[in-house]
Amino acid sequence: MTNSVAVVDYGMGNLWSVSQAVRHAADQAGVEVLVTADPDVVRRATRVVLPGQGAMPDCMRELRESGLLESVLEAAASKPLFGVCVGMQMLLSRSEEGPSEGLGLIPGEVLRFRLEGQRQPDGSLYKVPQMGWNQVMQARPHALWAGVPDGTHFYFVHSFYARPRDCAHSVGEAEYGTRFTAAVARDNIFATQFHPEKSADHGLQLYRNFLHWNP
Repeated sequence: MTNSVAVVDYGMGNLWSVSQAVRHAADQAGVEVLVTADPDVVRRATRVVLPGQGAMPDCMRELRESGLLESVLEAAASKPLFGVCVGMQMLLSRSEEGPSEGLGLIPGEVLRFRLEGQRQPDGSLYKVPQMGWNQVMQARPHALWAGVPDGTHFYFVHSFYARPRDCAHSVGEAEYGTRFTAAVARDNIFATQFHPEKSADHGLQLYRNFLHWNP
């Protein structure tokens, strides 16, 4: 299947908005976008997007029970893969949520925000989940940051955040009561805690870059 991107449908992703954003980004790229629950389609695609929302234990269970786990692991070993939100958290070793084991593709853990009683700079209490726009600092250069200014605001909805064991895997960081990893990368894998599909033009730019990325 030449020049195609598979958006993995295992029952736990914000599929409509992710696939619409990827399709929009693919308009001039000549890339076919396939929302699929078929492991063979994932295997044949040239790129893979792994979305995720909800609780990580549920996402991991559904990925296993859907029969898509092996094809996602094969993709992560061999072709460009973009994880989104819980799709990013799943790439790590384990999460406090559940707790739950992850895919172990990026060593590290997923931690819960512990911000009870802490106040933001404007005096208001921090709320969990973090919901809304937050500034992302590009901690390390990466091809997918091309055309995206350092310090761009992206849209977040999350109560847990990733902490990679190797800081070299943290390519984007943000502040919400604590400094946390907002984007991870390793080899052919790139993933964001924020939602590019809800982050206007710069979010679409990340997807455009992904569609042209040859790691």
